[in-house]
Amino acid sequence: MSSEPVGSVSSESVSGTGAGPDGGPVVVAVDGSEGGGRALEWALAAAGLRGVPLRIVHVRGYEVPLVDGPFSSVVERAEGDPVVEQARESLVGRAGLPELEFVTVDGSPGRELPRLGAGAGLLVLGSRGRGGFASLLLGSNGLACARDAACPVVVVPRPAAHPEPVRPEASVPDDGPRVVLGLSAPAPDDDALAFAFAEAGRRGARLQVIAAYPWPVLSCTPTGEFVMKAVEDAETEREYGKLAQDQLAPYRERHPEVRVDVVIAPGDAARHLVEAAPGADLVVVGRHRRRLGPGRMLGSVTHAVLLHAGVPVAVVPPSPSGEKA
Repeated sequence: MSSEPVGSVSSESVSGTGAGPDGGPVVVAVDGSEGGGRALEWALAAAGLRGVPLRIVHVRGYEVPLVDGPFSSVVERAEGDPVVEQARESLVGRAGLPELEFVTVDGSPGRELPRLGAGAGLLVLGSRGRGGFASLLLGSNGLACARDAACPVVVVPRPAAHPEPVRPEASVPDDGPRVVLGLSAPAPDDDALAFAFAEAGRRGARLQVIAAYPWPVLSCTPTGEFVMKAVEDAETEREYGKLAQDQLAPYRERHPEVRVDVVIAPGDAARHLVEAAPGADLVVVGRHRRRLGPGRMLGSVTHAVLLHAGVPVAVVPPSPSGEKA
């Protein structure tokens, strides 16, 4: 057994339809759970749409790191990897598969999965694996990947038993596939915009853009009281609408095949995105990472959407030049 931090790595490639020009491979994490199975199915479709290989990865998290030292095994290893074998067997006889690669890595999933995303076009995982609370949609590994991976990360949740109703201000006619994008009009995320338009184009989907603005708009009176003014609120909505249209214009030119529906809504952006999520193929948000003390956390909107959307969510990191602490 290796004493390197990544432990042992094994891989096997299976010929399929071959790689295409659309970037690095899709990497999917499996762990033998139902969540891993859902992630695998989503990743198979994503790799097919992109024309790239699919790398199926199992991180065997049965080793623990010593303080400032190598990994120490706590379980004797058996020959082979039953989780990878299960994934392989589930695909036997399937037609139209992309090129497949099976990889086993020893180490901490929260550390190794983001590392394996380096050079990938997409990293896909289930919302939660074995253990944990049934009410939670995002486990620690999903949070680590969404926070740290260099490539876009898609978290595929379990089917919602009781989907949240869609509110009128965020709804659009249900006439086909739909991708939802959260847009911060005053400070747009170009990486998330590019990803969302490309994804909608691949899927033949409408792009529903949710741009939320602060509400209520308060004005201070001569007596020092803060009051709401409908006129100023309407003006804020108009300004946000113009900003959103200006930000979307160059992407519409590049993707004329994508129909775009823009929703300008007052209040909390996370709430509107979660309410628009039911029935969507994918919700796209930027990472918007922020620092609190010595640690590192996702932005509040991204975190809330991952926890509550109930449909696949793509977290798109900023390009290296746009990375902010």
